[in-house]
Amino acid sequence: MNQLLDGLTSLGWASGTPLFFSGAERPGRVSVVHGPSIEVIWFPYDAEAETTLFELRRDLNLRPVAGDWIVIDGGEPVRVVPRRTSLSRPDPNERDIQVLAANIDTVMIVLPIDRGLNLKNLERLSVMVWDSGADPLIVLTKADATDDPGPMVDEAQAAAPGVPVVLTSAVDGRGLDELRSRMGAGTTTTMLGPSGVGKTSLLNALEGHAEPVREVRRDGQGRHTTTTRKLYRLGIGGVLLDLPGIRSLDLYASDAAVEETFTDIAALAEHCRFRDCAHDGDEGCAVEAAVAAGELPERRLHSWHAIRREMAYQSRRSDPAAMAAQRQEWKRITKASRKAGR
Repeated sequence: MNQLLDGLTSLGWASGTPLFFSGAERPGRVSVVHGPSIEVIWFPYDAEAETTLFELRRDLNLRPVAGDWIVIDGGEPVRVVPRRTSLSRPDPNERDIQVLAANIDTVMIVLPIDRGLNLKNLERLSVMVWDSGADPLIVLTKADATDDPGPMVDEAQAAAPGVPVVLTSAVDGRGLDELRSRMGAGTTTTMLGPSGVGKTSLLNALEGHAEPVREVRRDGQGRHTTTTRKLYRLGIGGVLLDLPGIRSLDLYASDAAVEETFTDIAALAEHCRFRDCAHDGDEGCAVEAAVAAGELPERRLHSWHAIRREMAYQSRRSDPAAMAAQRQEWKRITKASRKAGR
């Protein structure tokens, strides 16, 4: 049993956590999903792990994603273990929620600084991470390509209060030891960010891998190199779940996730005259007063409003009745404005 526990720890199972299988059942973890089949690293016995491709059963309690723990019995998957954390976003089908990865401890929000820091992306990705239940870690890449990265580190800390920031370079090795110290046995880490931010280069530098990388286009937009969500066993003991770059940063998250990202606005809102203050022209708004006094960047409040509007839209999109009511209201407003313009 000790060999099995060591093996599970090498796959990211936290030491001391209750086991999820019993009797003749065998444990495993989903490393890759290939449509109707899943690639699982599992333990047929208590010694060495094996990687096997299993066909998905239709009666599974959950549709597995990379990072899921799974129970195998009689030579086939029989149960997906309830997820501790899950990283998700609105599904492109505009109806469902798409789970990107499961059972993650730390999400590295990876952003490059060679062309300046995209604060809007940082804030939106932070909301996604806080909503997942995992801990965020900001990783600024391509530090070797700028002469003075210090101001961008400060910007990142201001845009995500309380979240650790690590400055890295896959070229000169800066920050890599600090990342390795956070990715030991019994932990699962993933990297989240748009295409072209240097996630694959970072993985290669951390582990000595030779995964293919592609140059960023002249307009600064990245090209997809990683196309499959894949779980890597790390030489330092933990596992890393590599995700494709995210082109669309649509959000569907909780109010709590927004509050964690915008703790500065949440603290100021405690002093607003009204508990349901929208920070948009309301009388006695402490947040807008802070903006007027130069104590809160106006850009920060604009970003808060944009994210709140998107969340409301995503909520309506999943509720046909609410969306229909909103469309009727838009039509009413449009007609009224036309009449007023005559």
